[in-house]
Amino acid sequence: MPPPSTPLDRAIGSVVGSAVGDALGAPFEFGPEGAFSARFPPGAPDADEMRGGGGWDPGEATDDTQMAVLVGQSLLEHGELNDPDVFTRFQHWASADPKDIGLQTEDVLTNGLPWDRAAAHHFRITGRGAGNGALMRAATSAVHFAPLGTAATMDAARRLSALTHGDPAAWEGTALLHELIRVALTGADPLNAIPGALAHVPAAHRARYATVLAPDWHPDLATEFNGAVWPCLGSSVWALRTTASYESALRAAIDLGGDTDTVAAVTGALAGAVYGAGAIPPRWTTRLHVPLPGSATPALRLPELTALASRLTKAEPHHD
Repeated sequence: MPPPSTPLDRAIGSVVGSAVGDALGAPFEFGPEGAFSARFPPGAPDADEMRGGGGWDPGEATDDTQMAVLVGQSLLEHGELNDPDVFTRFQHWASADPKDIGLQTEDVLTNGLPWDRAAAHHFRITGRGAGNGALMRAATSAVHFAPLGTAATMDAARRLSALTHGDPAAWEGTALLHELIRVALTGADPLNAIPGALAHVPAAHRARYATVLAPDWHPDLATEFNGAVWPCLGSSVWALRTTASYESALRAAIDLGGDTDTVAAVTGALAGAVYGAGAIPPRWTTRLHVPLPGSATPALRLPELTALASRLTKAEPHHD
């Protein structure tokens, strides 16, 4: 995996790559395996895969990218992770009737409890809190906190995850993704960094993640739907490991079926950090747009997403 020329190219690749995966995978959500390649055979001339469908306009990003943008905007405004501010932005967005929002996330953001109690309450009452809803929005924060190193990057990921997900398993999966993106942004191979990243995961969660991140793991071996955090992360790492380009990684991810927008968003964040923005096919970015319900800001398109990633990279991150 030869790295692109600059760290900035890789950072933009991660943010834009995640948004592209989200928009590309959304029309195939909850569909069968192989649906993407059945509709768009590999190597077909003049392919136009960003056609939308399933209620999504061509190139329209879902809640995955919308929440990632909100995180990025908060980080830029405050210069640090301001947990209450991120939560308030999420609440405002959720109240604006977004086209898609996870059931768990919606409950946490609308149950009337403050930022530091809402997710824990939901988990205590339902016993459910290990969905992939924090994993999906990781690209912007991973890019921003990468310069602070492993421990600070993973800690920020846990804090962001805990805003909506009460199960520590979700925190650790999000932390692992942040660390793998951090490594990729340096130009190193994130697959080689998996053992070191796992060493920073508490023992109670390490074995489960070691299983799904192992070289011999395949998504067919998953014991849960890929809407859960660990098979989602495992599937995205599998897609990166078994392909040799951004485009082929995204195709492999979407062809898994199930929660295709999020698996592709996570895969896109990783593959974009590995291969860089220049590896993302222009035919996939031309129609890309990220609506922001509840915001006066027009939908973000490629120039705005590129600028967001650049600003997150150049901003001096703070961590308390």
